[in-house]
Amino acid sequence: MKAKRGKTGILFADDHQIVREGFVRLVGREADMKIVGEAENGREAVRLAVELKPDVTVLDLRMPIKDGATAAAEILAANPEAKIMLLTSFATAAEVKVALDAGVLGAVVKDSSSETLIEAIRTTARGEKFISREIADTLADQRLAPVISDRQKDILRLVAKGFNNDEIAKRIGITRHGVKAHLAIVFERLEASSRTEATSIALSLGLI
Repeated sequence: MKAKRGKTGILFADDHQIVREGFVRLVGREADMKIVGEAENGREAVRLAVELKPDVTVLDLRMPIKDGATAAAEILAANPEAKIMLLTSFATAAEVKVALDAGVLGAVVKDSSSETLIEAIRTTARGEKFISREIADTLADQRLAPVISDRQKDILRLVAKGFNNDEIAKRIGITRHGVKAHLAIVFERLEASSRTEATSIALSLGLI
């Protein structure tokens, strides 16, 4: 939503209150910007983005209930014209790529300078891409992780803890054959030949 006097209305989502407070103070210093909503998790961010239709939605990449990439995809599905920027402390190349592929325009690390953050918001508001140098370097240098589903990540986490297929099946409510099928997909996508190798690769790529 447009704030008064043509100000850029911003919705900000982050699960840490101190981060939200700092961001609100930062934006409050800019004559052409105004916070129109705050959310503390991804589900709330989606609801407010659909309800308020802010000029720019700024999402923490890793939030409870829904992560930033998932929330961004849902917001864009509801409103393809939405302008979204990610603000994150850390990110794997795979996470950022998923978000950018979904239509996110900006991605900035949280410890960027105030000037960079404001520039990123203004650039995003214009409908242009803004990727901070640190994230651009991550995309360039880090091996892109293959996409695996949330269920497959859950299974890998349990594998990493030493659970066997029967135990995993009971914990997540699927059959033993279902677990084996998911693991077969994971092995193929991670190019792994064993459970140990699969979990090691997944951990190194930040997938689990």
